[in-house]
Amino acid sequence: MTTPNKKKGLGRGLDAILESPETDITSIDISGNYVAGAIAQIEIDKIETNPFQPRTDFDENALNELAESIKNQGVIQPVTVRKMGYDKYQLISGERRLRASKMAGLKTIPVFIRVANDEQMLEMALIENIHRENLNAIEVAISYQRLLEECQLTQDQLSEKVGKDRSTVANFLRLLKLPAEIQIAIRDGYITMGHARALVNISDKTRQLVILKRIIDEDLSVRQVEMLTREKQPKKQTNVVPESYKVQANTLSKALKMNVKVSRDSKGKGSLTIKFKNDEEFERLLDFINKGN
Repeated sequence: MTTPNKKKGLGRGLDAILESPETDITSIDISGNYVAGAIAQIEIDKIETNPFQPRTDFDENALNELAESIKNQGVIQPVTVRKMGYDKYQLISGERRLRASKMAGLKTIPVFIRVANDEQMLEMALIENIHRENLNAIEVAISYQRLLEECQLTQDQLSEKVGKDRSTVANFLRLLKLPAEIQIAIRDGYITMGHARALVNISDKTRQLVILKRIIDEDLSVRQVEMLTREKQPKKQTNVVPESYKVQANTLSKALKMNVKVSRDSKGKGSLTIKFKNDEEFERLLDFINKGN
């Protein structure tokens, strides 16, 4: 597997994905420091939410998970803002990332800056950037996502504009659903697009990260990773009953002449179930319990 000459450490936060001036989409100076289309670090307090945001409900648990990821990995995909006035910006896309960044305690956030009425220019620039040979898979995926969100394209329209099959476009977009650690590994050349496509098919994040570590440590091929993803995982034990519990339950069952069952989970919580057939057995059970007091 090909690895970069100088690997960046996994787990480090990202200040930006597309830091090169070559990715600027226009030379129009809109803020005194930043140009439209460039990535900049903007103070979160200077960004106002979009009043036309159609989405009003955000899953609190998902936001907490994203906030925790941002604390550990940084903001991988910059949000997009529009320049509103002197040192003020309005969010165009990325409200979940913005909210989670606030929850994570960030003071600044990486943003793509746009100016009003630049949609056509943005679309042309993003498509041009996508065809650059030195873009990594995550950069391509982010560009695809921006075209969908900001230029309001469907996946069919997007695939036509970039000259790619719809399935190819969909495969790139799926990369953005991978955990931050895996996206960084793709970006930094630790794993290939083929490895990532295999990992996408795993629903369990913990298992994804375990296999990611194996890919890096053991230099696994894409074929080997595909075989790993097809391996059946042992079912988690939901009834973990120590042998001593079973012996005691069996002794109690014989003493009562009733069916006694004991269950227990991996955390130690459980139940003892005693089945009786009629009122007489129930009275005998109560008498047995009372004698024990």
